Amino acid sequence: MSGIFNFLEKYIMNPMAKVSTFRFVRAIMAAGMASIPFTIVGSMFLVLAVLPQAFPALQGFWDASFVRINDLYMIANTFTMGVLAVYFCFVMGYELTKIRAEEDGLNLDPMNGALLSFMAFLFTVPELIFEDGYMTLVQSITDSEHVINGIRMGSFASRLGTSGIFTGILMACLATWLYALCVKRNWTIKMPDSVPAGVVKSFTALIPTFVIVFVVLALNAVLVMLGYDIYKIIEVPFSFVTDLVNSWYGLIVIYFLIGALWCVGIHGANIITAFTNPIVLANMAINYEVMQAGGSNFYAYAGEFNNCYVTIGGSGATLGLVLMMVFMAKSEQFKVLGKVSIAPAIFNINEPIIFGAPIIYNPYMIIPFILGPIVSALIAFFAIDLGLVSPMIAQVPWPTPVGIGAFLGTGGDVKAIFLALICITVATIIYIPFFKAYDTKLANEEAEKAKELAASAS
Repeated sequence: MSGIFNFLEKYIMNPMAKVSTFRFVRAIMAAGMASIPFTIVGSMFLVLAVLPQAFPALQGFWDASFVRINDLYMIANTFTMGVLAVYFCFVMGYELTKIRAEEDGLNLDPMNGALLSFMAFLFTVPELIFEDGYMTLVQSITDSEHVINGIRMGSFASRLGTSGIFTGILMACLATWLYALCVKRNWTIKMPDSVPAGVVKSFTALIPTFVIVFVVLALNAVLVMLGYDIYKIIEVPFSFVTDLVNSWYGLIVIYFLIGALWCVGIHGANIITAFTNPIVLANMAINYEVMQAGGSNFYAYAGEFNNCYVTIGGSGATLGLVLMMVFMAKSEQFKVLGKVSIAPAIFNINEPIIFGAPIIYNPYMIIPFILGPIVSALIAFFAIDLGLVSPMIAQVPWPTPVGIGAFLGTGGDVKAIFLALICITVATIIYIPFFKAYDTKLANEEAEKAKELAASAS
């Protein structure tokens, strides 16, 4: 097993540890965390709208009550999930500026960086065409599309939603880099010391604002003249990545990396989900649109697929392991650890297990810790892909207990509860032989230690 750990350290831990220190990755992680309240709140109102589809008996009551104010409460969904790219871009700009200010010693204001990033992103939203020597905003109103003054409409401006997340991220990177470059080169307006700090910050950002506006407009112009825009350009590489992630073999890679990183002491979920969060959020929005249109081409890997079906009890799918510690353990270490860990495990928190068992650098636990989530992910993926269970259309809080999160995330599909229970049951079965072997080892060590203490006491 030492050879396996050496391999993981050399080829997975060390490269991924370096990746986790990248400013870009740290900022995406912050943006993902900051967006959680908006995705959860917006999704709960979405569940309210689709609940009668899961329980037809409620339709009469809904028609007489909630349907009458549907346009009112769905505003909560439109301006949370529907403009998610705005929140991502704003937080990305804030975090990247803050990191540059702290690590490069530059006089940068994070709020200015956030606003400049948001401005740059907004410049990319309108759709333009170049015809007969003129650059004009797209105007197209048909049965299939509504583009008014360059703004493509869905429930709201489409490009402000999940489809614009990657563009928002790139614009935040570009805007904060230009902002930092201007300050570093002293391309700023200097103000006397007597001027209030707020005014100084505003004028410090004035020239960088001109630079960012010019660069983004020039970029737009070049792409439009070539028959593209930045959204169409981004679709090429990111559609490949999205297709890879949305495959069963992509899920194997994702959950292998998460588990392998944890086994050598790195929070694998934080690193990997920083890259997958924009994809699963976009997939969730697409699932809802497809469902509303009566389609069947859904994405399995969407929303809280991870915590609802795969990492039940926490990374490694350890809820079953904790239950075995409580009810089956022979060793005192496992018995005590299980009792301490059972409450957080119900809410998908398992740091007590990871560091207390421990999972890290433990040859007894590495195989089930990695294999359990992979098998659970494949079971859930094919169950959804084959249409046996509804896809995720709403975001739920990641600590939601087993079954409840799956039920709410699918808009009320009872079969999702059984799928979640099947997944955790299979993961638990995988743990059984490894748990017994490690528990026996710990029990024997405790017995030997007890003998030694008794011998020394006598």
